[in-house]
Amino acid sequence: MREMTRKARAKINLGLDVIGRFPNGYHDLRMVMQTVDLCDELILRASDEGGDGSIRLLLKQDTSVSSGEELIPADESNLACRAARMLMDEFGVRKDLEIVLKKQIPAAAGLAGGSADAAAVFKGVNELFALGLGEQELRERGVKIGADVPYCIMGGTALAEGIGERLTRLPDAPQAYVLLVKPPICVSTKYVYSSLDSLDSFDLREANSDGRSVLPLAGRHPTLRAGYPPTAGRGRFRDGQIVFHPDIDGEVQAIRGGDFSRMAALMGNVLESVTIPAFPVVGEIKERMLIRGAVNAMMSGSGPTVFGLFDDRGKAERAYADFSGEESLNEVFLTTFWP
Repeated sequence: MREMTRKARAKINLGLDVIGRFPNGYHDLRMVMQTVDLCDELILRASDEGGDGSIRLLLKQDTSVSSGEELIPADESNLACRAARMLMDEFGVRKDLEIVLKKQIPAAAGLAGGSADAAAVFKGVNELFALGLGEQELRERGVKIGADVPYCIMGGTALAEGIGERLTRLPDAPQAYVLLVKPPICVSTKYVYSSLDSLDSFDLREANSDGRSVLPLAGRHPTLRAGYPPTAGRGRFRDGQIVFHPDIDGEVQAIRGGDFSRMAALMGNVLESVTIPAFPVVGEIKERMLIRGAVNAMMSGSGPTVFGLFDDRGKAERAYADFSGEESLNEVFLTTFWP
């Protein structure tokens, strides 16, 4: 029996904008992605003798992370199993594989937990069976499993474009203490994106040459201190609701320059325009993080997890203690960027 252990690290979005929509219905995104040191652990065990290429998943849920447990499939529909199946079928691997998945990343949280698991399995199976695939080759296969998988294979700090598969590696972001709080709610990604479409009205009559519909340019929204809307970028009103588009280019420049203050100030997530009005607790957690000393706070992905960036360890630890002391908030984590 051959065995190896892999870490699958969660991601947050330091910036997330939707700039258009492709003819197939997928959204054209620009995102600044960052891995954090909150991780699942996967143990891969391959049989020494011949087999039929079967894959068995053993799911072990962290007892401190209870919400979303029913959302994690414990069969071959799990993204980790699908990643293994893809590579084993392609390369004709007939060894039996057991995957022990120890979950700590909350499910359905906007932290790419499932995609991170799949990425870890892609890399683990590639090494375990000596398939000889490079990172780019793994990323090309990963996008067939999920849009976040190529980034999770890369990890670190990156600009992600398209549906998330076009990646530009960035310098490591300035370090920070990262407080993650997932409220006890579930947010449908499909609902968030479809609601954004209706608010932000992609102009299908002015499509680009590639057939991608584009968003009309919006004016700059005045700076606001409150947790919603964010503090910098482009925004416009529609039906009395603010649709906010962050400054992704400015975010990238701040990271390249190692400017933590500007990086934090330019954080923004266009999906908050939908999620916070529908689920006010997300905005409330953001504001509470700011009050407790976060340099800035934002929802990750389509939510509902909120993260706050702290430049002071003491403030971060006190905020963690405050949130984790609430009975209704059993998914609270204090971590850092990785690497």
